[in-house]
Amino acid sequence: MGRASAAFAALALAGSARAFVPSAGTTFKGSGFTVATRQSVTNRNGIGSMIFDFPAPGQRKDYPRPPLEETSENQREAAAFSQAFIDMPRPERPLKVAVIGAGLAGLSCAKYLSDAGHKPVVLEARDVLGGKVAAWQDKDGDWIETGLHIFFGAYPNVNQMFTELGIRDRLQWKSHSMIFAMPGQQTADGFQRFSRFEFPALLPAPLNGLVAILLNNEMLTFPEKIQFGIGLLPAILFGQKYVEECDSLTVSQWMKKQGVPDRVNDEVFIAMAKALNFIDPENLSMTVVLTALNRFLQETHGSKMAFLDGPPPTRLCQPMADHMIARGGELKMKQRIAEILLNDDTTVKGLKMQDGSTVVADAYVSTMPVDVLKLALPEEWKPMPYFEKLNGLNGVPVINIHLWFDRKLTTVDHLLFSRSPLLSVYADMSLTCKGYRDDDKSMLELVFAPAKDWIGKPDEEIIEATMEELYKLFPNELNKDGSGAQLLKSAVVKTPLSVYEATAGREMYRPVQTSPISNFFLAGCFTKQKYLASMEGATFSGKLAARALSDAAIAGTIPLQEAVAAVAA
Repeated sequence: MGRASAAFAALALAGSARAFVPSAGTTFKGSGFTVATRQSVTNRNGIGSMIFDFPAPGQRKDYPRPPLEETSENQREAAAFSQAFIDMPRPERPLKVAVIGAGLAGLSCAKYLSDAGHKPVVLEARDVLGGKVAAWQDKDGDWIETGLHIFFGAYPNVNQMFTELGIRDRLQWKSHSMIFAMPGQQTADGFQRFSRFEFPALLPAPLNGLVAILLNNEMLTFPEKIQFGIGLLPAILFGQKYVEECDSLTVSQWMKKQGVPDRVNDEVFIAMAKALNFIDPENLSMTVVLTALNRFLQETHGSKMAFLDGPPPTRLCQPMADHMIARGGELKMKQRIAEILLNDDTTVKGLKMQDGSTVVADAYVSTMPVDVLKLALPEEWKPMPYFEKLNGLNGVPVINIHLWFDRKLTTVDHLLFSRSPLLSVYADMSLTCKGYRDDDKSMLELVFAPAKDWIGKPDEEIIEATMEELYKLFPNELNKDGSGAQLLKSAVVKTPLSVYEATAGREMYRPVQTSPISNFFLAGCFTKQKYLASMEGATFSGKLAARALSDAAIAGTIPLQEAVAAVAA
């Protein structure tokens, strides 16, 4: 079905949507249903409607894994890409590869290098796996995470990783919805109202996305949707070339140029921008938004979300490490790099560690964050155009917050876009995550963004500002006079320099994984790949670096070390 035909079909479906909704004794205002109404949305046979299928507040409901391999060409390509490592000719002499960093990029790179028959040695500076998805336990045994991590159907290489490791059951898939809080608006019984974009289960992309947008009349009017759609026509007609050209524009500049109403920014793009890169539309590159829309709307299950069933280091990162260790790789914790040592030809001679030891390998892969990498670069490399352009990339500050309450708050088993000035997204992890489940108390995990003006402030001020926002999001349960739910404890995790800040014009500074140094490669979400600053981007970058290195090994372009004994400092 062509895109034009799909749009007309979506309009027709939107006009007949009442056929799926019971009319007797129910009233609707947009999608702000009461609990009783939500529970009664069924057809005459008692089967849940294909459109309004989500759990009522306070109820858990995980969904089956979507058939990604059947509906996503990207997923099939990811599987074929993985298989290519296994099908590669086995090297006569496996390369010893030093991989700097045990985040998703580093562990992904090591995993696929081991699949190709090489021997990775992963060097992690800290005592915890995960990098930007790291987590640790506090004195009470509660887990504290670096960020609120959501997995999407449009993450083909991440989903493929779960399949290859045999841990697909660790992803808890939620209803195919995008749920926005409506601050200051309450239901008849005084609780926070939400506005939902529901993706019909029986429709393929892009029909399901178009119907989801057309059926939601709370956040945008029909004329505003039409204006927004017209604004997106160039992206539909001219594809990836247009998407890349839009990197020169911020989201706000693009909207003005395309005549998109300001309310689209206020109602949708502010929340979307903060969720995608922790910055506002006035700064975010439009390429980021168009890339996300393309992935979410062109794949049937692209925007379907899942929560990991526990902390990422143990539930995802450790299985990745175990996989490569079982194939001859090594993992070394608390190994911080002090200096990259060079040969006379500027290739890497070894890595001098802060403990005084030296690691020597045939090849090296850095997955250090771009800000750390810039500090670690040898002086001889800095004038090279490949490395010089890294100066155009900088990490964005991010704050992740955990709040434990003495009772259960009324929320939804899903990711929620807060639409508040200071908060990006949040979730009640005691509800959404099996490993953190608590039937009596709530633990909210929230992303505080943009964080630039707050990263240096005391934790107490950040918690106070967060609570001010929560009084609006939980009007019937949290009260300034202390009469409502009580905050038992909190944790603030500050990352001054997180993923690269995707402001307008950043694409030209992102390096490919193969550097001009024959035995040195890069990975990390800041490197060139189509999934930008995300878990998928990090995982995919590691896979790309592993392939580039493996191909170079086959081509014989990597100078092999005759001995791997430690060299003198």
